[in-house]
Amino acid sequence: MRDTLPLLNKLDFPPLRRAALDTLQVNLTYRCNQRCLHCHVNAGPTRTESTSDDLIALLHQVIDAHPVATLDLTGGAPEMHPQFRALVSHARAAGIRVIDRCNLTILSEPGYEDLAEFLAAEQVAISASLPCYSRDNVDRQRGDGVFERSIAGLRQLNRLGYGQPGSPLELNLVYNPQGPSLPPPQQALEADYKSHLLEDFGIVFSHLHTITNQPIARFGSTLVSRGQFNDYMQLLRDNFRADNLPGLMCRSTVSVDWRGYLYDCDFNQMLDLPMPVLASDRPHLRELLNQPLQNHPIATRDHCFACTAGQGSSCGGTLN
Repeated sequence: MRDTLPLLNKLDFPPLRRAALDTLQVNLTYRCNQRCLHCHVNAGPTRTESTSDDLIALLHQVIDAHPVATLDLTGGAPEMHPQFRALVSHARAAGIRVIDRCNLTILSEPGYEDLAEFLAAEQVAISASLPCYSRDNVDRQRGDGVFERSIAGLRQLNRLGYGQPGSPLELNLVYNPQGPSLPPPQQALEADYKSHLLEDFGIVFSHLHTITNQPIARFGSTLVSRGQFNDYMQLLRDNFRADNLPGLMCRSTVSVDWRGYLYDCDFNQMLDLPMPVLASDRPHLRELLNQPLQNHPIATRDHCFACTAGQGSSCGGTLN
């Protein structure tokens, strides 16, 4: 797989500084029961990277010590980490909102049959990837049979109250474009998703989040091999909007990798661009116990244009 980091230093992205810390996003494991084309983590069934029990205990300390509003758990499939449920329960007991980046098919994997009930009982917000409401498009991007299992997972969540009007159980779907293009307008696409999923499958959900594909890792390597990398970068640069800068997720989020090292965002984590804010060359989670972050610089490269192009893009969908 091609490393795209050397190709991400040609343009001039504006400097950024941190606001107050709101969200701790933790990548618990690269292990996943799927292997998706657009995955910027290169997750899959054969990956073995996983957060240690000692680091989970440190996460508990950070959660208790910091005024963090949201714990965002990602992977891989974060639910495959043995300490996933203990970490969720600890955070929820502390009054912290928890987001589970769920691929939906994990709900039907052997040994995870009661996962949906656990998530509902803890009132965990679910952010679930569903790149299309069409079987062929989803299976092409995520693997044969994924669409049917995703629909089954959504129906299971709906039965528990997820996504239902007036329910506190939040179910958000995530859309990524199939190739080197910007997502369509989020509001219109959300209405389209809701109409099709309700009419065809009786499924309801809270919101649709559209996310621009990052020119890194698996997707970036695919662009390079197809001779599309430069054109895609130009598309992102041509659609840059300065009014997206204040809302970028890197300003209020800290990304933690499976070893406990800190990054300004999940994408910088995959490029191995550490946070430049702390004294050490490789800042670690333990330093968050007593280190203020506000006003410190953010590490940027050309891939940051993906978050500022068009409507803007973050783990919570568009910015404008």
